[in-house]
Amino acid sequence: MTERLTLLTREGCHLCDDAKVAMARVAATAGVGWREVDVASDIELEREYGDRLPVILLDGREHGYWRVEEDRLLRDLASG
Repeated sequence: MTERLTLLTREGCHLCDDAKVAMARVAATAGVGWREVDVASDIELEREYGDRLPVILLDGREHGYWRVEEDRLLRDLASG
């Protein structure tokens, strides 16, 4: 299973908890892997994304933030 999705999160982020559920659903539907990265583990990620978590990355590029747009993400996964 290819890991095309990354979810940038932070501990204690309630939007991140919602995004994890949505990412699992999208990944299962699309048949792709995903991983979660806590921005506290990387100072550069913290600086770049710290104020607007969660952030969704598709193939390493920012796809969205604050919420997972499931239909759009599925469409973009299928086309890429």
